[in-house]
This record gives sequence, C-alpha cells and structure tokens, in this order.
Amino acid sequence: MDFKELIKSDREKSDKFKFEGTFLQYLDIVKEKPIVAELAHKRMYDLIIKNGFEVLKPEENQRIRKIYGNDVIKRYNFFKEDFFGIDKVIMKIVNYFYSAAMRGEESRQVLYLVGPVGAGKSSLVEALKKALECAEPIYYLKGCPMHEEPLHLIPKHLRQKFSEELGVEIEGDLCPICKHRLTHDYNGEYEKFMVETTSFSIRSRKGIGVVPPVDPNNQDTSILTGSVDISKMDMYPEDDPRIFSLNGAFNVGNRGMVEFIEVFKNDVEYLHTIITATQEKSIPSPGKGSMIYYDGIILAHSNESEWNRFKSDHTNEAILDRIVKVEVPYCMELNEEVKIYKKILNKSNFKAHIAPHTIETAAKFAILTRLKPSNKVDPLTKLKIYNGEEIVEKGTTKKIDIIELKEEAGLDEGMTGISTRFIIKAIDNALSVSEFHCINPLSIMESIIKSVKDLDIAEDEKKRYLGFIQDTIRKEYNSILEKEVTKAFINSFREQAESLFNNYLDNAEAFVNKTKLKDKSTGEELNPDEKFMRSIEEQIVISENSAKGFRSDVTSYMFYVVRKGGKIDYTSYEPLKEAIEKKLTNSVKDISRIITKSRIRDKEQDQKYNSMVMQMEENGYCDHCCDVILKYAANNLWRD
Repeated sequence: MDFKELIKSDREKSDKFKFEGTFLQYLDIVKEKPIVAELAHKRMYDLIIKNGFEVLKPEENQRIRKIYGNDVIKRYNFFKEDFFGIDKVIMKIVNYFYSAAMRGEESRQVLYLVGPVGAGKSSLVEALKKALECAEPIYYLKGCPMHEEPLHLIPKHLRQKFSEELGVEIEGDLCPICKHRLTHDYNGEYEKFMVETTSFSIRSRKGIGVVPPVDPNNQDTSILTGSVDISKMDMYPEDDPRIFSLNGAFNVGNRGMVEFIEVFKNDVEYLHTIITATQEKSIPSPGKGSMIYYDGIILAHSNESEWNRFKSDHTNEAILDRIVKVEVPYCMELNEEVKIYKKILNKSNFKAHIAPHTIETAAKFAILTRLKPSNKVDPLTKLKIYNGEEIVEKGTTKKIDIIELKEEAGLDEGMTGISTRFIIKAIDNALSVSEFHCINPLSIMESIIKSVKDLDIAEDEKKRYLGFIQDTIRKEYNSILEKEVTKAFINSFREQAESLFNNYLDNAEAFVNKTKLKDKSTGEELNPDEKFMRSIEEQIVISENSAKGFRSDVTSYMFYVVRKGGKIDYTSYEPLKEAIEKKLTNSVKDISRIITKSRIRDKEQDQKYNSMVMQMEENGYCDHCCDVILKYAANNLWRD
C-alpha cells in the first residue's frame, strides 16, 4: 500500500467539501442542493436509509413468518452488521426519525431508550453518533459557537420569498453572539456574513453533546446551556452576549444531537431544559440573555428501574409527555444471540479454538434466563420456538403458536435476565483456565456455573439459573452430542437421512392422496408403507390418531416450499427432521456406545473409532477438545 497516495487521496476528498464564502454564495449552494439546509432529524434519517434496507415479508420468508407472524420486517443495512435480534426495536427508532424528519410531533420529542444492562442501548446511540461523524460537513456561520444554520440570517419578513425560491423551509433565529456580530461587524449586511463548513465530531464537541449523570449536590445547568465568562464582565455589560460561553451540551449539540446518559439519575429540575428544547425548540442562554434556538436530536437512555421510579412521580408529567419511549430488550433469538458473541469475539484479540456448540451453549443459557415461564411449554421448547423452529405438541399435529406464547409472556419479556457482558466474561474466564488454548461446551458450562454462583442476586433466582445450566442445557447438550457422535460414526449420515426423508415423503404423499406407490425396480404398484411411516413418526411421539394430520401437514408444507421456488431436504420441516435424526441415532446407538466406551478395541472397531475422530475434527473439533468430548460422551451418553 502506498501510504502517501492514501493520505493524499483522503485529503483531496475532504478538501472537496471545504468551503468559505459569503452568505450570498451559500444561497447559490442551497438553491442547487437544498439538502444542505436540512434539519437534524432529517439529516439522521437520511444517513440511516442511504445504505438501503431489506423488506422481509412473511409470505416470502419462512423464518420471518415463524418468528414475527404476519408482521413485515424492515432490516436496515446501517444497523445490519452490528445489531442482531432487535429488528423491531430498530424499526421503531427509524420510524421516530422518519416522523421527526417530516416535522411531525416526534421532532419535538425526546427519543428515550430503556432496557436492561448490556442490551445495546449505548451501542445504538454510539452508532448514531458515528453516523454523524461520517456525514458530509455542514455549512454554518463562521465564528458561531453553535455552528448554526446560515439561513437564520434572513429577516422574518423575507423568509417566505426566500423559502419559495430556495425550495426549503426556514426556521430558527440567530444566536445572541451572531446577532451581535451581524449588527456590529457587518452593519446589518447579512449577505456579507461569512459562511464555512465543519464536520461533526465527538471528541471536538462539534454537533454532538454528551451529558453524563451529574453529582446531585452540584447540578450546574451550565453543563447544558453554557455559562457567563466572569473574566469578561469587567469589559462588557451583563446583558452583552460577548460575555457568554456557549459551550454547554445543547450549544455544542446544535445541528446534531445531545445524548443524556442514565438520564433519570439527575434531579428533575436539572432536566427542565429538555422541556423547552423539545417543545419550543429553544434553550435558555446564560445570564440574562434571551432564549436561543436549538435544532437537534435529544437522545436519552437509562435502565428500567430508573424509568419506573421517574414515571411513578406524577410531578414529572411535563417531561414524560415529551418522551418517545423505545424499549430495548435482550435478544430472544438463539441464532441472533450467537451472532452477537461472534461479533464481539471477532473484534477482540481472542485467538483460542472454539469447539462446535460452545457459543450456542452459552447463548442458550443467556436466553433461558430472559424468558418468562410458560404454562404451555417448557423453557427450552420456548427458546426453540422463539428461534423460528416449528414444534408440534407431543402426540398431536398441532403446532405451538409463537404469538400465543408472546401474548402469555407480556410486553416486558426480555427486560430481565443475564446480559451479553456476563457471557463474554464467562468465555474469557473459561479461556484463562484452559491449558490448551481451547474452549468447548463443557468448559463454558463450568465457567458459567462458577460465574452464576458469584452473582449477587436472590438465592431463588440463582437456583433457577443454576438449574438451567446444570440440568436443562446439559441434557440438551447430551442430546446434541449424541447426534454429533452418531453423525461422525455413520458414513454419509446426510445421505441416509435424505434417503429416509424421500422415502417418507413418497409414502406420506401417496397416503394423503389415496394413491399407490410404484416400485422403481419392478414397476409394481404398492400401498403406502404404514409400518415404515409409523417408525419415523413414533420418534417424536406422534400417535396413530394424529398420524394422518401429521402426514398432511408435511406434504402441504413441502408443496408450499416448492411452489415458492424453494428447495426441500430432510431439514426443511423441523418436526420431521427431528424424527429422522432420532431414528438414525437409535439405529446405531448400541454400536456407537461400544465404539466410544471400549478401551480395548478390535481392528475393525479401531478403524471405526479413528474414522469417527477424523470426522469430528473435520466438523470443527481440535485434537484436544475431540478427546475431551469423546471421553465425556463415553461416561455420560447411552447409560444402561
């Protein structure tokens, strides 16, 4: 790479956006490109949607239909690489910016994110701030501490004419400092006022203001709206704007955003500035100055306990009425939770080998702690349904409805439980005690158990968490491992599974349509093989009375997939996939047990064992974790 060329290219790119000229020249730019004068909410909305979005319709996307029912999901590319499992949350945020961009009521409301620790509130805010930093530079009045829009120079009586000519709406007034400069430096000739460009910057406090929780004993509002420079009070009168230091969060966040971190940890009086900043789009000036126009996004976030405490006080109604609340729960989809951990690990210097099912095991525990108990299904089944798997009630063909489960749980599901940070720490701890720079499901389970025992939570909650990891997840892992070993043991497992699938589908289709099957070798017409179909269905406890409905469901679903242009295989329909895998597993259970447990093997057994180890290593296991896992399997699976 030629670093000199890279630097030169970047400098040329940034120089293209540099501008310094008169207000008259700026008007020509606005006329040619009205978007340069857009307000803060519109700017943010444009930044989000310029990367495009994907519309996921339930009739076209099976996973979306299974998880969201008939809801259409929009997945925005702006958030796609960093946020997982919170599509509806992101849609609400984008809808807020869309309405605010249209200058609706939301443009005069605070966007407030509430949720449990580690759910992603701060990360969402950081993404929006970084979007501003990547935005094109804005034009502002040179020397203005608030980087205000130059169109504020236009007198009120001329604004309609200018607006029609430029194709933009003009709102807002000059800040006290620019008003003073217009009079004294430019003699009121606003067309000569100098305009230049600047970029948004978090570190330089340009267009992005941040308000951390303030000491309740010293809640100085100058942090929000600036202060009076005492050193200049001997030089100018107390109402002279030249004594103002407009360096508060609202001043620097003008044209961009102001972030309130843990907003409700501050006293209510301290937050009163929000009321005028939202509803009146103006903030107090320091000292005895007049109100100052403010155009910016106000974005606040806190944990749910602080929100509940704040809203319970009826005296806070004025602020509550100016809030658009968006709940940010923990991720509830297993596949998406796994993506979160992988993203975090990929961004770190984490170099250890991770055995198959390790991250999934940790993710299952996290999600189980977040789910509300159900009277309809056990927690693990609920987790699978929330992940888009189709589960039928035992002994019947009735599918368990995810919508019913969500209605039963209520709107606050996902607002409690184990955080992402907790799991990442557990992964780090598992690695730190590993002698072989390798972690596997067994080591991550042990690490989680230790971490849960160290948690400062109620004993009954701790007992529930330990039950998930020591019982529910361990049993589930044993089941997964049994299939894993079986798949490694059976040569061409998938081919055999596909063969069973095709055979079952042919028989089920003939049964449903009341037709006969034709033997491919002899051409003889045969009745559907009832015994064979029952041998599959019994694996998932489908009763004889329910068999007809199950076969009808399978054939209807496969026809639906094919009609939509999809491809079908043994994994297409989750209940049938489970039945086929169980049948294959059971068919070789005894042999697998002998091969795995036997310390002294004959030549044939030794070959099969070595072949199984090779297959497991091809599936992602290293020598160490393969040895650990198979020893565990020998001692814990297929118990007599």
